[in-house]
Amino acid sequence: MIRPIRHVASRPAALCVPVAALAASLLLTGCGGGAEASPGPTSAAPSQRGTSSVPEVSLKEAPQQLPQRLPGLGPKTLAEVPPETRQAVVVTGRGKDSPLSTVVLYERTEAGWRAGVSRPAHNALNGWSDHHMAGDLRSPIGVYGLTDAGGLLPDPGSRLPYDRSGSFTVSGTGFEGEPLAGSFDYVIAINYNREPGTSPLDRTRPLGSGRGGGIWLHVDHGGPTHGCVSLRKDRMRELLRALDPALNPVVVMGDADSLSR
Repeated sequence: MIRPIRHVASRPAALCVPVAALAASLLLTGCGGGAEASPGPTSAAPSQRGTSSVPEVSLKEAPQQLPQRLPGLGPKTLAEVPPETRQAVVVTGRGKDSPLSTVVLYERTEAGWRAGVSRPAHNALNGWSDHHMAGDLRSPIGVYGLTDAGGLLPDPGSRLPYDRSGSFTVSGTGFEGEPLAGSFDYVIAINYNREPGTSPLDRTRPLGSGRGGGIWLHVDHGGPTHGCVSLRKDRMRELLRALDPALNPVVVMGDADSLSR
């Protein structure tokens, strides 16, 4: 079981649904690589004497060089990634106060960290915080375990424990007027101020309710969240199928500047 790394336990986070939607969903606890070296072909120069030519050199493609450290992360952040972790979902925010970010799943191999495809995502309306509080509309910066999943829809093939429940229903509109319906079709709990090994719906808040809670990876609704990170529905399905508890997956999240420290 992975413990939240940066701020001790998962932090209670603001629910990722607007206030109007919260009233209708009080039972919800969620918010709601390496470069490849490939030398180009070389052509032999013709003989100056015209009696012979330089033989053509056969070049083999160099093996892929994978980074030994997770790209974009500084020593302070890297120190928080458990040594046994072999999967890391890196969420990089565009700026400290921006709701836009990218998500990349890295897997550690004997050759180094292999990067998946970079995906666009949303985070909280006001950006990021290294001391998240309930209602601040910021996503918590840190390294947190990924141990539990769930959603309104049937399990798409998750290797994490998956809790299917009608309580993952949400309605209303987001900050930009976009409908929230379907946002919790698939969710992965981020172990910020929560008890690992429980349903994402569990309301246990080890740091107290004032520090927020219910910080999830969930389906993108087309706008900023209250604290969660959101991805397109098909990307969430991919992530659920890819994460393997045997590889001790974590999420590393924050704005680019904070993560580089």
